[in-house]
Amino acid sequence: MNRFAYHAPQTVDEACALLEQYGDDARLLAGGTALVILMKQELVQPGHLVDLRRVSGSMRGVEVQHDGLRIGALMTQRELEVSSTIVEHLPVLAQTLRKVATMRIRNMATLGGNLAHGDPSLDPPVALVACDALVRVRSSSGERDIPLDTFYVDYYETSLQPTEILTDVLVPNSAPRSHTVYLKLLPRSQDDYATVGVAARLTLDESGTRCADARVVLGAAGSTVVRARQAESVLLGQDATAAAFREAAAVGRREVDPLSDNRGSAEYKRDMAEVMIRRALLAALAGLHGS
Repeated sequence: MNRFAYHAPQTVDEACALLEQYGDDARLLAGGTALVILMKQELVQPGHLVDLRRVSGSMRGVEVQHDGLRIGALMTQRELEVSSTIVEHLPVLAQTLRKVATMRIRNMATLGGNLAHGDPSLDPPVALVACDALVRVRSSSGERDIPLDTFYVDYYETSLQPTEILTDVLVPNSAPRSHTVYLKLLPRSQDDYATVGVAARLTLDESGTRCADARVVLGAAGSTVVRARQAESVLLGQDATAAAFREAAAVGRREVDPLSDNRGSAEYKRDMAEVMIRRALLAALAGLHGS
């Protein structure tokens, strides 16, 4: 690991000023579960490390707002997993976080760091894209909100600029008669990355039988998180039935472009994407019916 200068700002403004000063030569440290490994492997060699762990204020905590939830980016995954507010208002996130790695990792890793890392195999981005989440990012020039489904640009690449800090995750209230689930196909052990991960959200119309809206989102299925918009469009206006879900899953299979790796070949992952989309939609429907 190369030598670097260490900075420990106590406010977001101080951290933004450091990024403005050092630019591409600086890296943010939150939980460190990804960055430290990359530094040890010399895949990332920053001259300046900006540690956010002493930053207080809005980057911590969970707040119920009139239009949804605001989650501070420095909240650890374990804190959110057991948060009564998350369990009540965003249960799919708590359920998803239980599937992430080990408790030791979840006690260190932050939600903001997970989202900013840009790894398409991670679990929380998939569930949060299905929930229409946004990320709030801040720099010395101001702040902006970015829909999470446009935040990911390419493999390990986001639209986050070198001078910006991801400070908050904003999740809007779900529509009535909606339910969201996340399913993860594991290749070997419970703490592994997914072979394929799928989040599905179903919203039924007032009759409780037809699909008024849908989200189908996949992880480990391309160079970024994949939102299967064609599969979603298949469902709109249709009766929420197993036949409709099979049709949507077959369309979704054609929207993914996975890489072959030690968790499965690209063709196997496409097959499993179809299977998991169908299962996730069935699970979302079951959740709507209280079963």
